[in-house]
Amino acid sequence: MVIFNASEWINLIVRWTHVFSAILWVGTTYYFTWLDMQLRRAEKSGGQVWMVHSGGFYTVVKQKTLGVPPSDVHWFRWESMVTWVSGMTLLMVVYYAGGLIVDASNPTVSEHLAKIVGVSALIIGWVVYDLLVRTPLVRAGWAFGIVALILIVALAWGLRQVMSARATYIHVGALFGTIMASNVWMRILPPQRRMIAAAARGEAIDPELGAGAKERSTHNTFIVVPTVFLMISNHFPTATYGNRYALATMAVLIVTGWCAAAVLRKGPG
Repeated sequence: MVIFNASEWINLIVRWTHVFSAILWVGTTYYFTWLDMQLRRAEKSGGQVWMVHSGGFYTVVKQKTLGVPPSDVHWFRWESMVTWVSGMTLLMVVYYAGGLIVDASNPTVSEHLAKIVGVSALIIGWVVYDLLVRTPLVRAGWAFGIVALILIVALAWGLRQVMSARATYIHVGALFGTIMASNVWMRILPPQRRMIAAAARGEAIDPELGAGAKERSTHNTFIVVPTVFLMISNHFPTATYGNRYALATMAVLIVTGWCAAAVLRKGPG
């Protein structure tokens, strides 16, 4: 006898939406990152990239001017919004409403305070990242990564003082997701809109607009890999948040994710 459980069905549908929209978002991000690299390599041979897929051949040429009406330009944006909204919904349902935000056997603070800290961490974390990117440190490569890692581990340590280890991992992952979605909607799409508007008016496009958007998109390709590690960590407690070296394990997963992203950015072909 099958019993209809509304809660489980809602949970299942939200999780499916979260995972599938994330696949679309990450796939698009990495595809365009790879495509841009290939187009730069092809500049000396005509600037075209040839591909084969589904029994057909495709050629892509990067345009520096807008040759179609703005309404004909295809945007890739809703995948990030759906991923973030569904992810936040899961955070609220599973942790904030599901009682997993604090250690049930030994809570250090009230659930209410832990929730306030969790939401504040997402907001403040985005602000700190956004300010850090605006400093010269972002051009220093490894130095930027080291500072970022130190801040992330410090945040995780602070979160662990008020919430469960499992919730700590998930909140760091949620922060990464928040940063990526905010990058798309606040730092990538606005300059792209200004670029399209300028092109539609026949004006010269400010190259700084594209450079800034590209920088944030590059950051997203590096952030997403450790985000996946953190989001699936709740299935492997012994290996991740449940062992005595949980913070060190998190740091290793993040660095491993960044290294993997550097390889993935090169793509196939």
